[in-house]
Amino acid sequence: MDWKLFVSTFVAIFVAELGDKTQLATLSLAAGRSSRLTVFGGAALALVATSAIAVLAGDAVSRFVSPVWLRRAAGLAFLAMGLLFLLGRGESPS
Repeated sequence: MDWKLFVSTFVAIFVAELGDKTQLATLSLAAGRSSRLTVFGGAALALVATSAIAVLAGDAVSRFVSPVWLRRAAGLAFLAMGLLFLLGRGESPS
């Protein structure tokens, strides 16, 4: 196992999810409920399922597109989204 890749993936996803709407939704579902373990199980399974889809999609796409170009495209997409939000065009409609 590539432990460096494992740890860097864990840290990146952990930091990205802190304060995310997913975490807030899970918090609200667990608040006042008697079965917090059920909420944890559902949330954990959902995150595992979405991660599995991302890994499978990444594997499929990487067969046709170089990982270097995938990283560049992802970086450009994040920059574009950041600029849209900074310019106020990323606001949700009221």
